[in-house]
Amino acid sequence: MGMSSDNVSGLVLAISSSVFIGSSFIIKKKGLKKAGICGRRAGMGGHSYLYEPWWWAGMVSMIIGEVANFAAYAFAPAILVTPLGALSIIFSSVLAHFILKEKLHIFGVLGCVLCVVGSTNIVIHAPHEREIESVKQVWHLATEPGFLVYTGIVLVVVAILIFRYVPQYGQTHMVVYVGICSLMGSLTVMSVKAVAIALKLTFSGMNQFIYYQTWFFTVIVIFCCLLQINYLNKALDTFNTAVISPVYYVMFTSLTILASVIMFKDWDTQNASQIVSEVCGFITILSGTFLLHKTKDMGSSSCNSSSPEPESPVLTATDTGASRDCE
Repeated sequence: MGMSSDNVSGLVLAISSSVFIGSSFIIKKKGLKKAGICGRRAGMGGHSYLYEPWWWAGMVSMIIGEVANFAAYAFAPAILVTPLGALSIIFSSVLAHFILKEKLHIFGVLGCVLCVVGSTNIVIHAPHEREIESVKQVWHLATEPGFLVYTGIVLVVVAILIFRYVPQYGQTHMVVYVGICSLMGSLTVMSVKAVAIALKLTFSGMNQFIYYQTWFFTVIVIFCCLLQINYLNKALDTFNTAVISPVYYVMFTSLTILASVIMFKDWDTQNASQIVSEVCGFITILSGTFLLHKTKDMGSSSCNSSSPEPESPVLTATDTGASRDCE
């Protein structure tokens, strides 16, 4: 099945987005580390990183990447755009290797290759974007029972994580911070897609900002983004970059694809072999990110002989922050 021109536009935007977002992880981490030397660390609730130019440079890079990503959703389905975020992991792992001296093990390189292979598979078999004439159509899809149930479950789980588990396990189990970001991220992407489609239609001459639905989706995007930035900062400052990136990606992408399949019914127009190919491509990417994650400590074992598990409290104390022994 050939790719539509819209899918190609979405693909180009998604790849360029990955380059900027991958870089931003590293630049922000550098800023957080510098800020941690002279102020209270973000992971401990401090905000001294707001005075650090490196952190702002990372934010600018992330914003450019997110804008490109945002635009990609106007052209291509989430099943195509979201998994390509794996490319930002490759980019950030390679940069972490050279700039932050977070060594990339040979299996990490293999992980990068698997991500590329999986991404290629998904790109080849991605469904075409469904034709949408108005934001009201998106609203109709978002208010069907299946998606309302999904949204309800997500909001309940996020509330439990924030109020119950963050105080107890935030500093020792990265799945808490990353879980909040990933769950909210799946709702963010659906709202981003709605706003992106609204802007695309508005630029083509059909103003969508006369509908309250467009503004509702816009408010959801802003709220979810602020929440994610807050908890992603905490996660990045508390745990190793090359560990956070893949775990965040795996959880976020899985939940976003689930949300997209429920809301936009992306698989309705596809046959079984195309769906199986996409799932296999996604599993290949997951294998790659898992490999990058698991071999992270192997790369730095020369200066960290105990190689603690990423979620152990030891890592939060010794493998992040300004006073890293490895440097």
